[in-house]
Amino acid sequence: MSEGLYTAHNLWILIATVLVFIMHLGFASLEAGFVRKKNTVNILFKNAMIIAIGLLTYFVCGYGLMYPGDGAAGGFFGFAGVGVAAPGDLDSLLAASAEGFSMPSYTDFIFQAMFAATCATIVSGAVAERIKLGPFLIFTTIFVAISYPITGMWHWGGGWLAEMGFYDFAGSTLVHAVGGFAALAGIILLGARKGKYTSKGIKPIPGHSMPLALLGVFLLWFGWFGFNGGSVLSADAATVAKVFVTTSLAAAGGTIGAFVISYVMFKTHDLSMVLNGILGGLVGITAGADLMSPFAAIIIGLIAGAIIPLSVVMFDKLKLDDPVGATSVHLVCGIWGTLAVGIFGDMAGLGQLGIQFIGVAAIGAFTFVIAFVIFYVLKVTVGIRVSEEEELKGLDVSEHEMSAYPTSEALAYNLNVQ
Repeated sequence: MSEGLYTAHNLWILIATVLVFIMHLGFASLEAGFVRKKNTVNILFKNAMIIAIGLLTYFVCGYGLMYPGDGAAGGFFGFAGVGVAAPGDLDSLLAASAEGFSMPSYTDFIFQAMFAATCATIVSGAVAERIKLGPFLIFTTIFVAISYPITGMWHWGGGWLAEMGFYDFAGSTLVHAVGGFAALAGIILLGARKGKYTSKGIKPIPGHSMPLALLGVFLLWFGWFGFNGGSVLSADAATVAKVFVTTSLAAAGGTIGAFVISYVMFKTHDLSMVLNGILGGLVGITAGADLMSPFAAIIIGLIAGAIIPLSVVMFDKLKLDDPVGATSVHLVCGIWGTLAVGIFGDMAGLGQLGIQFIGVAAIGAFTFVIAFVIFYVLKVTVGIRVSEEEELKGLDVSEHEMSAYPTSEALAYNLNVQ
């Protein structure tokens, strides 16, 4: 491989890394828009901490657990060691890429590290407005350091699911459903926000800024070009272009699916449903973005978008309170997108569908149990939920002693406590 071609491949992965990093700004904006203004600083603080925790834990042990090397091929667990080895000089890198692009270890690490923190970000939105900051950060550290990379190794690290033939191109299950399963465990143990489920029925608790939520969704869509496009793991022009097309068409399909079904169900044009429909389409296509035809991508996105309002209603009927709809978007649509690999595209067939189901079930069971245990231990030791008074006051004041939108009342409160 020529030096110029090698540089082009490497540069594209690094650009994709930047795009995935921007997704964290998207998550922060979306989650901030979907929570009440009295909890805005808290959700932004968690998103700022998550990316730092994700990078550090992935460097210390996550990368070694997720990519343990040939010794753990076909297995359930392995560890290559702390940190990441230096990639070597240019001549050795070019020699390794003689028959196809071999990514430098530093490039591979930083690209994968951006994915790692995404799981915890998904959890952040689902448990918003009532979880203690300290226990959440402890959960994030343990989960990203251990649980996420182990299940990632099962497929992307050459583990037993890879040997079986399971396929998840960019992480409908390995990233999104994993975050969704962890979020579900947290929601169950944490309980609903005060006043959400009453004797008179379900009380909507709208977010404070739909413009901020919309900005977040479009930042996420923008970043998804790197999330999926970078997962080609080279700058192969045809494949990257195909992934861009299928990713965008699925997002558009998700928009229409959520728009139609939410109107049929609620007889109103609900922007929050449409925004989550976009994300549902993006999550749904992520497992098979490189395999699907444009038409199949539209169908996958349409179904994912249609799932959103149905799933939101289902979780509400189960009294599982999710302020941002993360479980519907990332868990339910992540499962759908992974199963869709066995229904559409180059790998369609009952055999592949069965393998996809086994992969989802195994990853889901492991993730849910690990997350449940972590949250449960925190609950019975330090506690995971703020007091009723703190929840009513808002986490911005009770956890941070500040407000995202200072008012005369908030400023007066701050003056009184100083």
